[in-house]
Formats: sequence, C-alpha cells, structure tokens
Amino acid sequence: MQSTYEMSPPAHVAIIMDGNGRWATARGRPRSAGHRRGVEAVRRVVKAAPRFGIRVLSLFAFSADNWKRPGAEVAALMGLFDLFLSTERERLSAAGVRLSLIGRRDRLPAAVREAAAATELATALGARLHVRLAIDYSARDAIALAAQMPAGTDVSRLAFARRLAAAYGGDADAADVDLLIRTGGERRLSDFLLWESAYAELSFTPRLWPDFGVSDLAAAIHDFRGRERRFGALGAGSPTQEVARRIRCFCCGNRHPSLTGRVREVGNRAVRDGGP
Repeated sequence: MQSTYEMSPPAHVAIIMDGNGRWATARGRPRSAGHRRGVEAVRRVVKAAPRFGIRVLSLFAFSADNWKRPGAEVAALMGLFDLFLSTERERLSAAGVRLSLIGRRDRLPAAVREAAAATELATALGARLHVRLAIDYSARDAIALAAQMPAGTDVSRLAFARRLAAAYGGDADAADVDLLIRTGGERRLSDFLLWESAYAELSFTPRLWPDFGVSDLAAAIHDFRGRERRFGALGAGSPTQEVARRIRCFCCGNRHPSLTGRVREVGNRAVRDGGP
C-alpha cells in the first residue's frame, strides 16, 4: 500500500555486499581485484551513511559458508581484511565511527584478530556511526548457539536477542535492522541477520558492489521512506484508521483520544482474530 506520509530514515541499515567477483570477471581481471574495488565502495558508504541519518551500518563481508571458496581467494580476502582494519583505523576514529566485528573469531588468522581488536579499541568512542563488519558470520549458527544458552526465567524476545548478540560478538543494545540492501541482483538473505531482519524492509539492486555509490544508497533510502511499516498492525491509511481519525463525540462534536484509541483497538483486534 502506498504510504501517505514520509517515514524517518532507517537507523540501522544492513548490506549484503555481493558482486565483487562478477565485477572482476566481466573485466577479465582476477576476483581479488573485485574485492579490492569493493573496499572503495565500503569507504564511500561509510562516509555517506551519517548524512542520511543512519546510526548503525552492518556489512556482510564473509559468511561462514565462504570458507568453501578456493584457498587462494580466501587467503586474499583475509589479507584484505587485515589491511582494511589496519589502514582505516585512524580515519574511522577521526570521523567518529565505531567499528566492531560480528561473527566467529576463532577461525580467523591471528593477524586479522589482532587488527580487529586494535581497531575496535581505537574506535570505541565513535558516536556518529557504528559499523558492524560481519566476518565468518552465520545467522543460523548464531541462533542455534543462542538457543543452547541458559535462558533462566526470562524467555522473552528481548532476552533471546541479548543471548544472540553474545553468541556472535554483537552489541546487545543494537536495534533491529530497518533496511536490508543486497547488491548484485540476487534476491535472498544468505543467512545474514535473520532474527534482526524480521521486519526489515528489503531492497535489491542489480548494481554490483564495487559500483555501488552514494546515489544508490540515497535511492534505497528514498524508497524506504516511501513505504509504510505496520509491524502487524493496521496502517495509517486503512479503513479502521480513517474512521478513528474522523470520529467525533455525538454530544459535543469534538474528537477525543479515548474514542479514536478505542476504534483503533477494536479494529486491530478484528484483524488479529480473523481479518486479513
């Protein structure tokens, strides 16, 4: 349904950065060249994100299943992660950007683990933007691990989300994903932030990641702000909401919050009990 209002910009944007290899292959270059160009796209997006009101930016860099790729490509990626974490440290800190890793660390090369720890420490006070770099990450593995943790008496969604964050080294206070973007033309989530993206708006673009620029990010956010997020309730333009907006007291002719609220409550209950 077309929204009749403009939403606030997404506070948490997640991006599946896909297409590096295809970008390189199309130009007759090795896949590693595509990964290197992909780093430039990361820099562009990180720099632009705060201007769009983004507070958290989660980037899918390497999945748990990517270990299946040829050893030479994996080694090149690990070297690229080490280089990025080491060379971007001062730039991120100066820009007020906090960087943290999510995913397993025990399988990463020591150099990557050390570079990550140093960058996390150096950027810990960054308040303009929190960049979460997902390396050796699997949402299903994280959910399975969180489910094995002692729950105690608190079995709420919030409590599970905290256990889930602990399972992959995430921030327990990180908000759910508002907008998930995937580049490269594919239309799947690929095991990325499945729990956190339960109500995320999805944006798929054929643009390969090395070519993804600020205008592409702006277009995705513009589209997001034109949507209507209902989270299971009725939308602002639904018939029940329209009745609630127009209803007046038959005694005095004025609108009363108690009346409009009651109409919304009855309408929402009808939808829950048997509506669409």
